[in-house]
Amino acid sequence: MLKEQLNRFDQIVKDALAEDLNKMDVEEMGQVVSLDRGIAIVDGLKKVKYQELIQFSNGTKGMAFNLDPDQVGVLLLGEYNQIHAGEVVKRTYEVADIPVGRGFIGRVINPLGEPMDGKGMIKSTDRFSIEREAPPILDRAPVIEPLQTGIKVIDAIVPIGKGQRELILGDRQTGKTAIAIDTILNQQNKNVICIYCAIGQQISSISKTIDVLEKSGAMEHTILVIAQADDPPGLSYVAPYAATALGEFFMDKGEDVLIIYDDLTKHARSYRELSLLLERPPGREAYPGDIFYIHSRLLERSTHLKEELGGGSLTALPIIETQAENISAYIPTNLISITDGQIFVSPKIFNKGNIPAVSIGASVSRVGGKTQLAAYRSITSALKLTYSQFEEMEIFASFGTKLDDETKQILNRGERIRKIFNQPQFEPVNVIKQIGVFLALTEGLFDNIPLDDLEKAEKLVGEIALEDTGLNEIIYENQQIDETTKSDYLERIRSVLKELVV
Repeated sequence: MLKEQLNRFDQIVKDALAEDLNKMDVEEMGQVVSLDRGIAIVDGLKKVKYQELIQFSNGTKGMAFNLDPDQVGVLLLGEYNQIHAGEVVKRTYEVADIPVGRGFIGRVINPLGEPMDGKGMIKSTDRFSIEREAPPILDRAPVIEPLQTGIKVIDAIVPIGKGQRELILGDRQTGKTAIAIDTILNQQNKNVICIYCAIGQQISSISKTIDVLEKSGAMEHTILVIAQADDPPGLSYVAPYAATALGEFFMDKGEDVLIIYDDLTKHARSYRELSLLLERPPGREAYPGDIFYIHSRLLERSTHLKEELGGGSLTALPIIETQAENISAYIPTNLISITDGQIFVSPKIFNKGNIPAVSIGASVSRVGGKTQLAAYRSITSALKLTYSQFEEMEIFASFGTKLDDETKQILNRGERIRKIFNQPQFEPVNVIKQIGVFLALTEGLFDNIPLDDLEKAEKLVGEIALEDTGLNEIIYENQQIDETTKSDYLERIRSVLKELVV
């Protein structure tokens, strides 16, 4: 009898203990072993997951990055001056993510989704992991719909399609960012949401960009994700992934998104710094061997989804900086091989005063004319051929050799093509005006107009193109320009340009 009572009492105690253990909130905690610029080495977090958020006692968050057998390397995503060795840290059991939603349009945020513009908190409808799997091939649609940049030389020679990844590269201070900003300005009233991701930039440069976007009204369709130069390198590293997650929210809803990464050279340097601090083995140019992978998994997320999945698109314009026009360096060659083409901005062209300084010979779109409007395709092939011949012959003409009439004609028209390709910054050109001007240019209507009067002639022709309803209908319906419409339009141009002809 006593034995039964003892057994019953023992069972009651065990049940009570088990119930208390189930109610208990078990929390895995660790300790900071050492601290360096932007990283912390933590001991004790045995079951932490890759890219899980770690909470420090001062409120700063970090991201588990190196999972070694005994210790964890953590990227610090905030102020770390008050963090010290011996400090207790704890797991959050949450993967690194960012709030997403329509409330972010028109706002300036950091890579954690926190507002930086002083306009109050942002209401978010959902949260997306900063690292998401790229859409599988079977979910993707062909890239055939054009995304007009408003920059004449790019829309004519290196067209960009929705869902494409087009690299912008060139030396420092040659106008790479200007091309990206002009493209954002040209998306007004085109139902394209733009995301500008600044990586490791000075606050003065970022302020100028914000000022331009606000004055032009482009902030109504733009989100800025900012990682400043004095931020921890961990923030610069996660910035493009966070910006892409924000873009994917809109893409998944069937909308078109344009994202600018400015620039991935600084992103690569941040990753190199973090990797060396975490004692990952360096490879070529001191970059770790997986530098290709961090950019490829980022840019593979840009695509055009099938109609049954909403038909949304994410177009990427990554920017990188070259040294002395060396496009065969490690990071440029990596990104050239990942993307669908490149726009090369040449300092030699820039120094001659030709802006935007796009090198037509070194620039290419691997998607090609499939993304161009049909009216464009009938014009630009002849335009590119003539300009290529001009650049080649211009070298020989500089030696003062005697030229035949055909060569003189090519040089004469080439000079006018170059002049037409010049374009002031922050003044994107409507596609109708572009096609109207290029049509007149390829037909030789500008050949006898002095170079000094060419800008005036271009404006006149652009206005006539906008007024020509027949030409407008053909362009917007994505049809080839028929001979009747073409001859009627050119006749109007001839009559208007008579006064300017020498």
